[in-house]
Formats: sequence, C-alpha cells, structure tokens
Amino acid sequence: MPVSGTGSPGRAPPPVEGAHEEEEPGSPHEALDLGLSLGVGAAAREVPAPRLVQVGSSSSGEEEEEEEEEDAQGPSLPSCPVCMSAWSAEGEHRVSCIPCGHVYGRSCLERWLVQCGKKTATCPQCGKVFRQKHIINLYAPEIVVPNNDLEKQVLSLRDKNESLENQQKKLVEEIKEYKRQILLQQHLINKSSSKRQKMTGQLSNAAAMAESVASLRADGDSSGPCKFVPQNEFFLDGARVMGIDASSQIILASGRAAGVSVEHVLTKISMFSRQQTKVHLPPNTKALKDICIVPGGLAVFASLGKKLLLFSMTTNNVVLQYDLPAPGWSCSGVQNGANHIYAGLQNGMLLVFDTRQTKAPLHSLMGLSTHPVHTIHTVVDCSGFTKVISASSVGPCIWDVDGSENRPSLLTGTENQGVCISLACAPPSSDLIVATFRPKVELSGDGTSSQVAISQSPTLSSSGKLGCHALMRRASSTSFVKEQICNGSVSELRMSKSAIIPCSGNSQHLFAYGDESLHGVRTWQLPSFQAFTDLMPHRRPILDLRFAESSGGEKYLGCLSEEKLQVFGVTDH
Repeated sequence: MPVSGTGSPGRAPPPVEGAHEEEEPGSPHEALDLGLSLGVGAAAREVPAPRLVQVGSSSSGEEEEEEEEEDAQGPSLPSCPVCMSAWSAEGEHRVSCIPCGHVYGRSCLERWLVQCGKKTATCPQCGKVFRQKHIINLYAPEIVVPNNDLEKQVLSLRDKNESLENQQKKLVEEIKEYKRQILLQQHLINKSSSKRQKMTGQLSNAAAMAESVASLRADGDSSGPCKFVPQNEFFLDGARVMGIDASSQIILASGRAAGVSVEHVLTKISMFSRQQTKVHLPPNTKALKDICIVPGGLAVFASLGKKLLLFSMTTNNVVLQYDLPAPGWSCSGVQNGANHIYAGLQNGMLLVFDTRQTKAPLHSLMGLSTHPVHTIHTVVDCSGFTKVISASSVGPCIWDVDGSENRPSLLTGTENQGVCISLACAPPSSDLIVATFRPKVELSGDGTSSQVAISQSPTLSSSGKLGCHALMRRASSTSFVKEQICNGSVSELRMSKSAIIPCSGNSQHLFAYGDESLHGVRTWQLPSFQAFTDLMPHRRPILDLRFAESSGGEKYLGCLSEEKLQVFGVTDH
C-alpha cells in the first residue's frame, strides 16, 4: 500500500477489514506492509512523519479540504494516538504501525488489543487490521555485549573488598584487645613496683639490722668462740648445691644452666681470684643432689640420673662413674684417704663402693624406710671403726659399714620429733650431732590432716614453719643421747643443710643453719643453743650450707642461695 509524503495530493482507499483478517503471514500484502514500515521507520528517524488521514468511500469533500488545510499548516511532531504522549528518542514509544507508520508505544497497542477483545484490532490512526505479531520495534533496543573479563574483575574486587573489610574488623578488635592488655599490664606493673619498693625497704632494714648485729657480735664480742669474716661473694644463676675444697680454695657449685631447661652445669670457682669455669657433666647426669670433697683433689657427685661420679678437680673430668639402682640423694667419702665412697639413694638404701672396683658396689644395705637418704656423714668412732650417720625423714640413723649387712639403728630420742630434714656432725669424731625437724603431717581416718609431735607450731611465713634443732651427744660407739632442743624457722618443703663449726682453743662449737625467716645463716653456741650471730641475708632462701677446714687449719663457711654464693672465713679469738 503506498504511503503519501507530506502534502500528498491523494489517498488510497482503506482496505476491507475482513480481508485483512484472512491474510496469513508471508503473503504479498505482509511483505509490502513490512517494506512500507521500514521505509516509514527510516523517514520517521529523519523527520517527524506527517499525520495520515484515512480516506473511505463515504468521505466527503469537506474532509479533503480539512486535510489540505492541516497540510498547509506544516508538519507536527508525532504523538501516540492512544495515550497522546509525544514521541521521543527515549522511552517506550518506539514501535510503528506497519500500514501507516505512525509511532505508538508497545504497551499502548497491546492495551488496544485487549480493549478490542480480539486477536486482531484496527489501527487507531489508519484503521488497518493488525495482530500481536505485527507490533514491531521501530528502533532496536540497546544491546549489551557481556565482558567476561570485566565481570571476573568486578567479582574479584568485590571479594577483595569483603576480605579487606573483615581484616579491618579483626584489626580493630585486636587493637582494642592490645589496648586492654596494655592497660592491664601497666596496672600490674604499677602494683608490682609498689610492692617491690615496699619489700626493698623492708629487706634493707632487715639487712642493716642483721649486718649491725653480726658486726657487733662478730667483731666486738670478745667472749665469743670465733668470728666470721666475709671473704668473697659470687652471683650465680640457678645454683642448688655446693662443695668447698679448703686446701686448694676451690668451690664447686651445681645448678640448672641459664636458658636451658634440662641441662645442669657444674661451675668451678676460684675462691679468691674469682675465676669461674663451666664444666659440662656427662649426658643423663641430671641434677646433682650432693657434692662431697675427698682427699687427693677429688669430688664425689650423687645425681638424680642414677649416677655416682668421681670428679677430678685438676683435670675437670669425670674419672669414675657408677650406675645406681635408684636416683642418688647424698654421698660421702672417708677423710683419712681410704678408697671407700658412699651413696644414699632415693629408695632408702645405702651403697658402699671401692674406687678400685668399677663394676658393682661392695655392699648394698637396706634402710629403715623407703624414704630418700638425704644426708650422709662418714665418721670414725673411738675404736677406729668407720661408721656412717645418715638422715632420712624417719630420723637420724647409724650404720655399720665394715662388712656387716645389718640394717641401721635409729638414734634414741628422735622417734617422735617430726620429719628429719637436716643433720650436722662435728668433725672428725662426730661426738656431737644436731638433727633438724619440721612438723609432721599425717592423714587421719576421715581423710583430714592432723599434726603430731610439734605439729601445733604456727606458720611463721609463706615459706617457713616453726621447727626444732635437737642436740645429741655420743654415749657409745653406736648410741647418742639427746641433750637440748632449740626452735627455729625451717623449710616446709626442702631437705636443708646445716653445719657444726669447731672453734679451737676453748673446745666450743657453733651450730649454723639457713633460717627461713631471715633468708640468711643463723648461728647458735653449743651445747646451750644460745644465739650467737646472724650473717648477711640473701634475697632468696639458703639452699646449701658447707663448712670446710684445710690441712693448714684455715676454716671457711659457704652459704648458697639460688642467685648468690657467700664465703666467710672463720677465725678464733
């Protein structure tokens, strides 16, 4: 069907409605209509399409005159005859009627079909019959070409953004937690600093008082049996046990090596030159529980690694090693140059070794209990026989080690004193001994703990209890008699060390013990237990205490804490 341009003089007659309803797709009329729609669409993109007026057989000449007048007025912008909205390049008014080329909105034509109630309807402008399939877009919609790379990049950036947001949240929480910990640590530091200042003041006062008392008693009391003169002081880390060789002026101290959790190192110290040498013991030696100096420049070590070692202080080497059936807790040697050495074990046994035989002990003696033998002293009685006086928690015992396999005898008068934690002997005959006891704890039938003997003693501090020191004097070669008892602050847990110091000239003796309340050495005169002097205190409790006398008569007292070693010279008045 031909379409007139602007100012066209003639109109084609309108088609018959019924004829268009019978037309099928693909007919010549459809092809002609499609071509017209394309031409009209192209013209519509260039200039607005003129308004077309349908001409029928019943049209009058007046209508032709009105059309001519409208054409003379010039073309007008197209608008949708259904909704009367003006056509624009944007929006939904982009479909064209095939017969007349007028621009409609797709939704407008679809609503027009619904209103007509048929599968076909006439164009509101030209009256042509059209169907749903005849509604075509005048302009093609925007085409979006997918870009997979950009999509992946967007997704990746989105994931990164979420990850960064989560990290930011975590960092904010961590910063809050760090601030909270810093405030808490600052509070603890301030609190600890306040306590430290208070304790420092108390320790300074105690040290000043103790030093004043020691100076007054040691230097100014001419009636005392002897005095203590400070010789040297060494700062150690982790020391536990010591031994003094007075003749060569060598000190051996053992303890855990700094920074190493399992290794124990022996430190060899020159008493006056302050030279120190680290000696590494054989593997699996573990901690040394006791050190004994014997003649010939040798030392005996008892270790928790089930070893009894003979050490040369000249070559700094282990020259002999014995395997023990149980961990060693104490050791001793005969001072007259004999070849016998002794070991007290954790299971209560006493072993006798001859250094000329390296395979097995001479004697294996069973104790009175299975508690550790924590102290051994080798003595020679008035008949010239060697005896061993030992101590375990059940009390001090005396052993016959000259070939007898009999079990030891508990010293009379010590049965109900409590737990024996220390034993000191007066060299060389050991006619005087002092045994130290702490309260004994037993479980009653209902499971609650009860105290016996001196169990009612009050606790003196967080690390000490009120115990007692019992003086016993030899009555025969195998028996002792208890004479005096003195109270003192003792350790709640450790098996401590003590010493009896002979003072020549007046045959007097002093008893020295590491007092828990003092953190230093306290001494008493024997046999009266009259307080004599307190030596300079440490910051930590005394762990070991040793007295040694050289062949030339020089006497030394050494006291060891975890961080410091003090050496005093003992001189007679």
